[in-house]
Amino acid sequence: MKIKRALVSVSDKTGVVEFARKLHAAGVEIVSTGGTMRAIKEAGIPVMYVSDVTGFPEIMDGRVKTLNPYIHGGILAVRDNPEHVASMKEHKITPIDLVVVNLYPFKETIAKPDVTLAEAIENIDIGGPAMIRAAAKNFKFVTVVTNPKRYDEVAEAIIKDGCTSGMLRMQLAQEAFAHTAEYDDCIQNYLKQQISK
Repeated sequence: MKIKRALVSVSDKTGVVEFARKLHAAGVEIVSTGGTMRAIKEAGIPVMYVSDVTGFPEIMDGRVKTLNPYIHGGILAVRDNPEHVASMKEHKITPIDLVVVNLYPFKETIAKPDVTLAEAIENIDIGGPAMIRAAAKNFKFVTVVTNPKRYDEVAEAIIKDGCTSGMLRMQLAQEAFAHTAEYDDCIQNYLKQQISK
């Protein structure tokens, strides 16, 4: 499956501009959100704002921006299922072939000595894990990257072959589920500590 469209939305922006530059050079269209989009745009790399894909603005202080059928339909569609393909066509959903997401810094936030419960809660990522899990579930067709250390390897594969191998996609999916599992475990541990105070 040739990678034509990527959704890039990261809290940790390490290496993301250079990665976006390589994706653009390989002919990949980039869709992005908020701060990530600004960083990519300021580097002179063409990028599409997620609201232009969804037809809906980011709302509720950014709590709702990617939770939308134009995003999740694009990620979850089974590309060799005629009914899924027909649904995409009917609803004008463009496939998303690469999902590059890492999560709000919950662990770092709760490590601050004076953090409030409200601040901690606002650093619980919702859209990020949803996109990561959707892409990881559909690894047969979609590449998911949660670790910036994987950017070079993924970019090289796309530049060389236009796509990633099935084994690499499965490895990245396993890493993605480990990433969200660790994230959720951190949140539930924090809440458990608040209850027992």
